[in-house]
Amino acid sequence: MRYRFITADVFTDRIFGGNPLAVLPDARGLESGQMQSIAREFNLSETVFVLPPDDRANDRKLRIFTPAQEVPFAGHPTVGSALVLAAIGALELVGETTRIVFEEPAGPVPVTIRAAGGKASFAQLTAPVAPEVRLAPAPDAVAAMLSLTPADLRTADGLPEFASCGFPLLIVELVDAAALGRARLDLALWQRLLADAWTREVYLVSRESSDPEADFQVRMFAPAAGIAEDPATGGAAAAFGGWLGLRATPAEGTTRHLIAQGLEMGRPSRLEVEIEKRAGRVAAVRVGGSAVLVSEGTLEVPAG
Repeated sequence: MRYRFITADVFTDRIFGGNPLAVLPDARGLESGQMQSIAREFNLSETVFVLPPDDRANDRKLRIFTPAQEVPFAGHPTVGSALVLAAIGALELVGETTRIVFEEPAGPVPVTIRAAGGKASFAQLTAPVAPEVRLAPAPDAVAAMLSLTPADLRTADGLPEFASCGFPLLIVELVDAAALGRARLDLALWQRLLADAWTREVYLVSRESSDPEADFQVRMFAPAAGIAEDPATGGAAAAFGGWLGLRATPAEGTTRHLIAQGLEMGRPSRLEVEIEKRAGRVAAVRVGGSAVLVSEGTLEVPAG
């Protein structure tokens, strides 16, 4: 069986930045094991398999695989798939703003695609579930796991803390960008500390950034998913946005933040996060960005 694929760099406006993504725009006929093998072959943070929706009210069904596992929701595959499908004509653009819905295991994910000159230029997802937070291990233990000292952690507002908007992670705020750059995951301590935790993904945040326009600079470690470090993580940005909405964002209106990621990896990424609050509650968390198409080809997949 032959399957078309497209790769794109997501959360960037230039090639070789952002987070690479592989998209199979028509994955009908593939079984789960084949999808996992293909994702392992690409060895990118995620590979997306696009299918017809189960509910005809939606536009497409997405199955998203890291090299190690299928995930229920992820941001860079959602944003990237919308822009790839629009670019190849698989999604019809309606004027300057097109709204679609992707089916993902975590739930329906609304996506808004913005176009300029008839070409898709930006996509923004709305997180599929409301934000949730849970208690995390003690700061001293988390600092040791990151090869840092307790003084490198900023523990205001209750951090470290687990958070999710469909993609759970451990959020750790560091005191500055220097500490962010020094962080190294001690895999032995990581395995012991988070073995039975809600999640083993670790998201580091600094309010300092070498990107002068960014509000935060972040790093993301996900070795359990086969990703030593991720250059741009939309699901994590949504979780962080949800945490901000619950812990640190004003009670009313929409707050916007620019997150820089991937700088330490040489793949600069920009993720735009919106937190909408009504009556003191988080009404929506949105994550958006751009993408650049990189390559196109055909996979030969053995039957069964």
